[in-house]
Amino acid sequence: MFSEIRHSIALLRAGRTLAAYDALMTPEQIAQLPWAARLGLSIAKFGTHKPEKGGEMAVAAALSSLGPSYIKLGQFLATRPDLVGPRRAFELKALQDRLPPFPTETAKNIIRENLGSPVDVLFTEFGPPVAAASIAQVHKARSPDGRELAVKVLRPGVGKRFAADLGSFYFAARLMEHFSAEGRRLRPVAAVHMLEQSMKQELDLRMEAAALSEMAQNTAGDPGFRVPKVDWERTSRDVLTTEWIDGTPIADVEALRVQGFDLVKLGDTVIQSFLRHAIRDGFFHADMHQGNLFVDRSGNLVAVDFGIVGRLGPKESMFLAEILYGFITRNYLRVSEVHFEAGYVPRHHDPAVFAQAIRSIGEPIMDRPANQISMARLLTQLFEITAQFDMQTQPQLLLLQKTMVVVEGVARTLNPDLNMWVTAEPVVGGWIKRQLGPAGKLEEAAGSLHQLFTGLPVMLEDAKRATTMLADMAATGGLRLDRETTERLAQAQSRHARWTRFWLALGAISLAAIAIKLIT
Repeated sequence: MFSEIRHSIALLRAGRTLAAYDALMTPEQIAQLPWAARLGLSIAKFGTHKPEKGGEMAVAAALSSLGPSYIKLGQFLATRPDLVGPRRAFELKALQDRLPPFPTETAKNIIRENLGSPVDVLFTEFGPPVAAASIAQVHKARSPDGRELAVKVLRPGVGKRFAADLGSFYFAARLMEHFSAEGRRLRPVAAVHMLEQSMKQELDLRMEAAALSEMAQNTAGDPGFRVPKVDWERTSRDVLTTEWIDGTPIADVEALRVQGFDLVKLGDTVIQSFLRHAIRDGFFHADMHQGNLFVDRSGNLVAVDFGIVGRLGPKESMFLAEILYGFITRNYLRVSEVHFEAGYVPRHHDPAVFAQAIRSIGEPIMDRPANQISMARLLTQLFEITAQFDMQTQPQLLLLQKTMVVVEGVARTLNPDLNMWVTAEPVVGGWIKRQLGPAGKLEEAAGSLHQLFTGLPVMLEDAKRATTMLADMAATGGLRLDRETTERLAQAQSRHARWTRFWLALGAISLAAIAIKLIT
């Protein structure tokens, strides 16, 4: 009860701030409210300081004034137009994650506490902050062996603040789901949970270091893309040290042009790298805005700041690839079938009718000039139309869609004439053909056989237990068919029979698949 009161007070304070910025509703929406509701808004604003910023920047400015948790909430809600509406989502894209830096001496104390040595021992040079955000700030440093380093230090006290505010976010989300059927469809509790998981990773810089390491391993053979190397010796929960990237910001298009870089090729690399990571690896950088992308002297695209990453399971990766390929080939029925096969659209709907709805958004976009075809806009409209067919919100796909909007925007600044489908096809089409072709099927069959052989010891162990139990009972006076004995026998036999049927069927299917592929 006390926590509910505390969360209610926190949300009321936040609402009061939003009201002060005129960020709760547009003037048109306020004008349509009953007089009692308008009076309530006026009361909420009473005594608040009228801020300078308003209009389209009002929401972003209000959330910035509420602190780090609300900045992250706003950035997350920018990916959820289904929750806040397209207009608010667009306004929230202007939200900048920038806060004043904390003192350098504080950062040095945090480094000493985390790494166990003074900054003067760990680094021969340690400069002032070069960037400061809601979670951490970055310093440029130099190691004793002469390497230039980027040292990211977590903002003090930020973890406790996030924990307190997350409780309020969960409280509001549960209320939405309890009182609204539409709220239950949009799954705000799941959205807050996703925000929480993202925050947990950002608040432990070892997780970001691990994400960098994983991405480096995944992309070791990829053309034109790399990430900074992690200095694990100088990394801990609150401190992340990586190589310093001395490159040209990708936002500085003129500087890239003057240096002779191929801007068209760079635009293709941005799109293809992102799709390769999402579809092939199921692991992608979920914050690929211009401030996190550089071009090094060799012309490689270098991505930094892996505090926010996204993951897709095999089902989601195949879902994404087949959807994109279906639109590339205008196979709208296949796009519809993929939704049903993934279990996203209930079976009581007609796939043909759903395909018709998909065609209604695909054809207008596909018939536009190449430089006006937007993959991100297509996915946005697709996710909007699925609501008419009772498709529950898939948070992991919304994060992907949000990232694709950003990535597409970055690529178009480099090449305004970018043809999304031509650029995407080698990655998407190649992956689809591999997964659904002979090589992919043989890999799948090999995996099934591996599961068969690794599962045999479990099956044999079950049989051994059943035999031992029977022998023990015989040695102590024969079989006792009381209720306890029967249940134990049934349980053992059920497991044995279940595993036997499963592995035999799986093995038969796998062997048949291999035989078919070898014959054809």
